[in-house]
Amino acid sequence: MTYQEAAAFLRRRDRYLILTHKRPDGDTVGCAAALCAGLRALGKEAHICPETGATHLFTPYLEGYLAPEGYVPDTVVSVDIAARGLFTQEGEKWLERGVDLAIDHHPSQEFFAKETCLDAGRGACGELVYDILKELGEITPAMAAPLYVAVSTDTGCFQYSNTTAGTHRIAAALMEAGIDTFALNKRHFRTKTWPRLQVERLIVERMHRYEGGKVAVAPISLELMAEAGATEEDMEDIAAFLGQIEGVETSVTIREKAEGGCKLSVRTSGSLSATQVCALLGGGGHAAAAGCSIRGSLEQAEEAILSAIRQVEGRQ
Repeated sequence: MTYQEAAAFLRRRDRYLILTHKRPDGDTVGCAAALCAGLRALGKEAHICPETGATHLFTPYLEGYLAPEGYVPDTVVSVDIAARGLFTQEGEKWLERGVDLAIDHHPSQEFFAKETCLDAGRGACGELVYDILKELGEITPAMAAPLYVAVSTDTGCFQYSNTTAGTHRIAAALMEAGIDTFALNKRHFRTKTWPRLQVERLIVERMHRYEGGKVAVAPISLELMAEAGATEEDMEDIAAFLGQIEGVETSVTIREKAEGGCKLSVRTSGSLSATQVCALLGGGGHAAAAGCSIRGSLEQAEEAILSAIRQVEGRQ
């Protein structure tokens, strides 16, 4: 389904529930908030599925949009969700009921919905939602602010390789809608908590480097988090941290989970496909940014991801 067809689909229907993914980032939250605002501007009833798990960085964008208890939608729409395993606990029951439309930009999309609007060439799902909302009417500041957060966070403030000329054009259009981009950029890219700085210090002290420094791996244990006094509120986009080191082409962060196992995030800046690496371990994502989960210890997870990297590179 094209974005024009998605817009026509949304115009025809009503009583919406919008789903975001687990551990929501700026893209899924921004898309949900902007889409909710856009649908309400058309006179539609629209809400975002509650219990999102969003951190304090993103909860302000959800205010006034969360569905009331007992709300039963006619139309369920997911934004920035590529796989069934990424649905929140609250969202899973709507997956069982059936998602009517999935709006996404991940090449690893599983096509779980009845209809899918997918454009894997977009740097952020927010770019796709922007085009859909433009088809439906004027982009207001209430839509522009969360869309700017969606686009800017998923492109690393326009520094990642997924940033295109189209990304910049959309960002410029959103700025022209009258939003305070200085405040948004300060909040999301130039402000860090003290515990976050301690996490970064400990990562530098304990990270592992391979292939002459081209590959960097940061095991982040629960013990490290406790030592830094950090919580999930302090860990937004930690996967991008190692990529700032000169000479690093592939970076991996391995997060130990309290319930057991590890969550891995892979970032690449060279020819290596992060998607192919993570696919070997049951994950997915984009060519330059992907993730997966592994049962086992931090050490086992590190061994597994290094083996996957070598396999994709043809060295194993």
